[in-house]
Amino acid sequence: MNDYLVKATAYQGMVRAYAITSTNLVEETRRRQDTWATASAAIGRTVSITAMMGAMLKGEDSLTVKVEGNGPIGAIIADANAKGEVRGYVTNPHVDFDLNDRGKLDVSRAVGTEGNLSVVKDLGLKDYFTGQVPIVSGEISEDFTYYYANSEQIPSAVGAGVLVNPDHTILAAGGFIVQVMPGADEEVIERLEEQIQSFPPISTSVREGKSPEEVLQRLFVDEEVIFHERMPVVFKCKCSRERIARAIKGLGNEEMESMVNEDHGAEATCHFCNETYQFTEAELKSFIRENE
Repeated sequence: MNDYLVKATAYQGMVRAYAITSTNLVEETRRRQDTWATASAAIGRTVSITAMMGAMLKGEDSLTVKVEGNGPIGAIIADANAKGEVRGYVTNPHVDFDLNDRGKLDVSRAVGTEGNLSVVKDLGLKDYFTGQVPIVSGEISEDFTYYYANSEQIPSAVGAGVLVNPDHTILAAGGFIVQVMPGADEEVIERLEEQIQSFPPISTSVREGKSPEEVLQRLFVDEEVIFHERMPVVFKCKCSRERIARAIKGLGNEEMESMVNEDHGAEATCHFCNETYQFTEAELKSFIRENE
């Protein structure tokens, strides 16, 4: 099944919700980053949530998420746009531990419990919107829940999960974001909290074959859920040979002449997709002429 997300409302519009199946997205991220199991869970949760956050944007808007804890995995960076295109990378992909005391992949140990979660939104304005909060658990979902409550002042529940096969490929991945709109009744909030607390792990629902629509219907129990949009989600990198060439030209002629004299060419690898771009000595010399 192809990955996709849905946008919905419930409780007569007092609650808005997003749900995603992201197994293919996380598998493609794992393949390109060569992540081990615990690292796969950490980056998988991050790109799943980032995809849903991107779906809240419009037009050409985009956002970048950075989870930077004090754990051995290092920084996790992901970005997404309003079209369902997502990518992500992790500084140290080869991180894995024994399961924690709850029998789960120990994401918190990999990420760390101290550090920051930041979100930068490019909304096509002069300045970017930037929000930052401290990491509260390193479990990713709880950290994004805290981000929404404290940086954007939107009471939210964020859930994301990843199940990894014994061969390190991704078995199932998905997530949800539920947000309470201003003016919602206290009774609605209390009922919603009860439903979320009793909800099974999202990755289990995906493994069982539940669609994003079924996840939200199961989450809201007897409430009518109105679905507004269904959006495909894919791993897509922004890198290209032309973009890398512009970056090399931007280094300046002195640096490019050094590449010609010492290396007789240049090679650059994208952090996100691990595609490698090679430029010959002749190409570098042409870049130098263009800069003159």
